[in-house]
Amino acid sequence: PMEKVIAVVVTYNRKALLSECINALRNQTRTLDAILVVNNGSTDDTEEWLLNQKDLYFVTQKNVGSSGGFATGINWAYENNYSWIWCMDDDGYPKEDALEKLLDADDGCLRLINCAVIDKEDKKTFVWKTQQYRNLDEVDCKIIEGIGHPFNGTLLHRRIIERVGVPKPKYFLWGDETEYYYRIVRQNGIPVRTIADSIHYHPATAFSLKKDWDYNSGWKMYYYIRNRFFIHQTKFSNKAVALLHYYCFIVAFTGVVMLYQKTDRLKKLSFIMWPVTDAFNSNFDVTPPVILSKLKANETFSLTGSINGYLKNTWSAIFTPIASLRARRAANA
Repeated sequence: PMEKVIAVVVTYNRKALLSECINALRNQTRTLDAILVVNNGSTDDTEEWLLNQKDLYFVTQKNVGSSGGFATGINWAYENNYSWIWCMDDDGYPKEDALEKLLDADDGCLRLINCAVIDKEDKKTFVWKTQQYRNLDEVDCKIIEGIGHPFNGTLLHRRIIERVGVPKPKYFLWGDETEYYYRIVRQNGIPVRTIADSIHYHPATAFSLKKDWDYNSGWKMYYYIRNRFFIHQTKFSNKAVALLHYYCFIVAFTGVVMLYQKTDRLKKLSFIMWPVTDAFNSNFDVTPPVILSKLKANETFSLTGSINGYLKNTWSAIFTPIASLRARRAANA
């Protein structure tokens, strides 16, 4: 029997973009077996719109971020026995033959398969550099190995879910998809590829650390900094190496703030300490309203004892086995 394919779209307050995405899914040359929308507690008229769409399944839940949305959607698809789960955010949309081209590229080997993510305005520039390629004119192959950009037309086979599970809702957003990516590709050694002629259109990425961000509304920065710690923990099997990479990330981030940020520079430097502390404490309780209220109240943040505690634990985790090995050797000598 032909394997069933479902598209999973996570949405929050972007009805116009969502309907554009859904229309693109309806018009695929390889007809989807189902479309599931996870509505993350939208406060616009998304819910009403969804109720009027007779060909969609949808789940409405409170806003638990991108990671909580995809966790719900991928779980639902898995439990309803779909073989292929095609994941995307609401702000992009696939070209009409995107799914057909992805499935054509499947050779039966377990792989993470991704669309080429292309700027929806100029229709040829990669939104994120994909290996050495910056735009479609440069691409001289059908398959770009070793890279994919979830969740933008990311095709998961259910066997990946069996092995790896789903995204972790605790990360909320910014980094949740990267952690999942490394869990699949690094921890589980499942190869990844981008299919160059399977196109997913997406807005050009507006975010750059070199652009000044508004301190009072910059709540996403919290997740960016905190989650990076867990991305490194997943990416590198050696905890000391992971810690070193996170340390370098913080140093670089601090440097960028000092060099490029024009407003509230000192507040931003102080702010960094909060997500870093929560990363070391594995604190996942902080919600966007909490972050916003702290930013608006101009609280100052400091590194607490938690970091010293974490470093001590990490060092002992690294050196205790070495020390006990030496002791055993000495005893046997």
